[in-house]
Amino acid sequence: MEIRKVTDPSFAEYGKVVTGYDVSELLEAMKEKTPLPDDVVYVPSVKELEELAVSKQMQKNLYGQLPIQVGYCNGHNRKLNALEYHRNSEINVAVTDLVLLIGRQQDIEADYTYDTSKVAAYLVPAGTVIEVYATTLHYAPCHTEEGGFRCVVILPAGTNTDLDPVDEVFAEDKLLFAKNKWLIGHAEGGLDAGAFIGLKGENITL
Repeated sequence: MEIRKVTDPSFAEYGKVVTGYDVSELLEAMKEKTPLPDDVVYVPSVKELEELAVSKQMQKNLYGQLPIQVGYCNGHNRKLNALEYHRNSEINVAVTDLVLLIGRQQDIEADYTYDTSKVAAYLVPAGTVIEVYATTLHYAPCHTEEGGFRCVVILPAGTNTDLDPVDEVFAEDKLLFAKNKWLIGHAEGGLDAGAFIGLKGENITL
């Protein structure tokens, strides 16, 4: 599978590189205070990260002063397993080099299945800040070396937290897996019960 860099013009379909922010303090805090397990861990909100000056600056500017949460996704991963999307953009800060497997919400079929042959892969170099658009399908990053990956994940407050019971009104509702999180899983993804399994084709492995 071809892996392009997020600086490639083709990434404009999925998101953009964000410049101008000094994230050195954020990178250091991630390296010192967050774990790097053999699998994947995601923590939506970490107070110590949210209190950093750069996080507050991003909240004011990148999110237009809406409440946000600053968390992380760390670990070791080589597989797609699922794709998710939100109703808003997500900001990622790559602490290590990592690869994102991404797609387009517009390519989800009428029955909410998605063909994994349409997935694209992009390298996010360490220290890079990117915006992942709301219409971009994504999931846990993949590591590029055996040392694993660390990634800051910034989203509106409450995203990816436990979902209240939902009575299905619109067919898309069956994809709701957490607050502000619509998910399409792969049968080989090892997801929790209740996940909508709709990824067709290979469970892509890098």
